Amino acid sequence: MYIKQLSVFVENKKGKIAEILSVLGESNIDICALSLSDTTDYGILRMIVDDCGRAFDVLSKHGEIVKLSDVIAIAVDNTPGGLAKALIALREEDIAIEYMYAFVGNSSLGAMVVLRTDEKSGALSALKRHGVCILKDSDLYK
Repeated sequence: MYIKQLSVFVENKKGKIAEILSVLGESNIDICALSLSDTTDYGILRMIVDDCGRAFDVLSKHGEIVKLSDVIAIAVDNTPGGLAKALIALREEDIAIEYMYAFVGNSSLGAMVVLRTDEKSGALSALKRHGVCILKDSDLYK
Protein backbone atom coordinates (compact mmCIF):
# COMPACT_ATOMS: atom_id res chain seq x y z
CA MET A 1 0.00 0.00 0.00
CA TYR A 2 1.39 3.35 -1.02
CA ILE A 3 0.51 6.75 0.34
CA LYS A 4 0.68 10.03 -1.55
CA GLN A 5 3.38 12.53 -0.73
CA LEU A 6 3.34 16.15 -1.79
CA SER A 7 6.70 17.66 -2.80
CA VAL A 8 7.03 21.42 -3.20
CA PHE A 9 10.09 23.01 -4.75
CA VAL A 10 10.75 26.00 -2.54
CA GLU A 11 12.76 29.07 -3.45
CA ASN A 12 15.46 29.53 -0.83
CA LYS A 13 14.32 32.84 0.65
CA LYS A 14 13.22 33.94 4.10
CA GLY A 15 9.56 33.38 4.89
CA LYS A 16 8.80 31.16 1.88
CA ILE A 17 8.03 28.04 3.93
CA ALA A 18 5.79 30.04 6.25
CA GLU A 19 3.98 31.35 3.18
CA ILE A 20 3.40 27.84 1.80
CA LEU A 21 2.25 26.48 5.14
CA SER A 22 -0.08 29.46 5.60
CA VAL A 23 -1.69 28.79 2.22
CA LEU A 24 -2.34 25.19 3.31
CA GLY A 25 -3.63 26.31 6.70
CA GLU A 26 -6.01 28.85 5.15
CA SER A 27 -7.35 26.00 3.01
CA ASN A 28 -7.86 23.83 6.11
CA ILE A 29 -5.35 21.23 4.91
CA ASP A 30 -3.73 19.35 7.78
CA ILE A 31 -0.08 18.31 7.67
CA CYS A 32 0.73 14.99 9.29
CA ALA A 33 4.46 14.89 8.50
CA LEU A 34 7.02 16.99 6.70
CA SER A 35 10.65 17.04 5.76
CA LEU A 36 12.76 19.81 4.29
CA SER A 37 16.01 19.43 2.40
CA ASP A 38 17.86 22.26 0.76
CA THR A 39 20.53 23.28 -1.67
CA THR A 40 21.96 26.75 -2.21
CA ASP A 41 19.12 27.89 -4.48
CA TYR A 42 16.06 25.87 -3.51
CA GLY A 43 14.63 23.37 -1.09
CA ILE A 44 12.28 20.45 -1.36
CA LEU A 45 9.46 20.42 1.15
CA ARG A 46 7.98 16.92 1.36
CA MET A 47 4.68 16.51 3.18
CA ILE A 48 2.03 13.99 4.04
CA VAL A 49 -1.27 15.88 4.20
CA ASP A 50 -4.86 14.87 4.76
CA ASP A 51 -5.96 15.85 1.22
CA CYS A 52 -3.10 15.66 -1.31
CA GLY A 53 -5.28 16.39 -4.33
CA ARG A 54 -6.67 19.59 -2.87
CA ALA A 55 -3.25 20.62 -1.52
CA PHE A 56 -1.78 20.09 -4.98
CA ASP A 57 -4.45 22.30 -6.54
CA VAL A 58 -4.19 25.03 -3.90
CA LEU A 59 -0.41 25.26 -4.11
CA SER A 60 -0.35 25.08 -7.91
CA LYS A 61 -2.82 27.96 -8.10
CA HIS A 62 -0.57 29.84 -5.68
CA GLY A 63 2.26 29.48 -8.23
CA GLU A 64 4.26 26.75 -6.52
CA ILE A 65 5.97 23.89 -8.34
CA VAL A 66 4.32 20.79 -6.84
CA LYS A 67 4.66 17.07 -7.43
CA LEU A 68 2.71 14.09 -6.10
CA SER A 69 4.51 10.80 -5.60
CA ASP A 70 3.92 7.42 -4.03
CA VAL A 71 5.86 6.57 -0.89
CA ILE A 72 5.68 3.84 1.72
CA ALA A 73 4.75 4.53 5.33
CA ILE A 74 5.57 1.99 8.00
CA ALA A 75 5.19 1.66 11.73
CA VAL A 76 8.13 0.32 13.69
CA ASP A 77 8.67 -0.52 17.33
CA ASN A 78 9.54 2.63 19.22
CA THR A 79 12.53 0.92 20.81
CA PRO A 80 16.28 0.95 20.15
CA GLY A 81 16.84 -0.94 16.89
CA GLY A 82 13.17 -0.85 15.87
CA LEU A 83 13.84 0.94 12.59
CA ALA A 84 16.96 -1.13 11.89
CA LYS A 85 14.85 -4.30 11.82
CA ALA A 86 12.68 -2.86 9.05
CA LEU A 87 15.64 -1.59 7.05
CA ILE A 88 17.36 -4.97 7.19
CA ALA A 89 14.43 -6.33 5.17
CA LEU A 90 15.28 -3.89 2.39
CA ARG A 91 19.01 -4.53 2.60
CA GLU A 92 18.43 -8.27 2.21
CA GLU A 93 16.58 -7.58 -1.05
CA ASP A 94 19.25 -5.12 -2.25
CA ILE A 95 16.75 -2.26 -2.23
CA ALA A 96 18.18 1.24 -1.82
CA ILE A 97 16.51 3.96 0.21
CA GLU A 98 16.38 7.29 -1.60
CA TYR A 99 15.21 9.20 1.48
CA MET A 100 13.14 8.79 4.60
CA TYR A 101 11.79 10.76 7.51
CA ALA A 102 10.05 9.86 10.74
CA PHE A 103 7.18 11.53 12.51
CA VAL A 104 5.02 11.32 15.58
CA GLY A 105 1.41 10.47 14.96
CA ASN A 106 -1.71 9.77 16.91
CA SER A 107 -1.26 6.04 16.48
CA SER A 108 -0.64 3.25 18.91
CA LEU A 109 1.12 1.33 16.13
CA GLY A 110 4.57 2.67 17.06
CA ALA A 111 6.96 5.16 15.53
CA MET A 112 6.06 6.05 11.94
CA VAL A 113 8.47 6.37 9.05
CA VAL A 114 7.97 7.50 5.45
CA LEU A 115 10.43 6.14 2.94
CA ARG A 116 11.05 6.13 -0.75
CA THR A 117 13.05 3.37 -2.37
CA ASP A 118 14.43 2.59 -5.79
CA GLU A 119 12.00 -0.34 -6.05
CA LYS A 120 8.60 0.31 -4.46
CA SER A 121 6.88 -3.02 -5.11
CA GLY A 122 9.93 -5.02 -4.04
CA ALA A 123 10.22 -2.92 -0.92
CA LEU A 124 6.60 -3.55 0.01
CA SER A 125 7.01 -7.29 -0.46
CA ALA A 126 10.22 -7.42 1.57
CA LEU A 127 8.76 -5.37 4.41
CA LYS A 128 5.62 -7.53 4.55
CA ARG A 129 7.67 -10.76 4.57
CA HIS A 130 9.58 -9.43 7.57
CA GLY A 131 6.40 -8.55 9.43
CA VAL A 132 6.79 -4.76 9.17
CA CYS A 133 3.50 -2.92 9.60
CA ILE A 134 2.64 -1.12 6.35
CA LEU A 135 0.44 1.93 6.92
CA LYS A 136 -2.49 3.23 4.89
CA ASP A 137 -3.55 6.85 4.54
CA SER A 138 -6.25 6.29 7.14
CA ASP A 139 -3.67 5.03 9.69
CA LEU A 140 -1.93 8.40 9.61
CA TYR A 141 -4.94 10.45 10.74
CA LYS A 142 -6.39 8.39 13.57
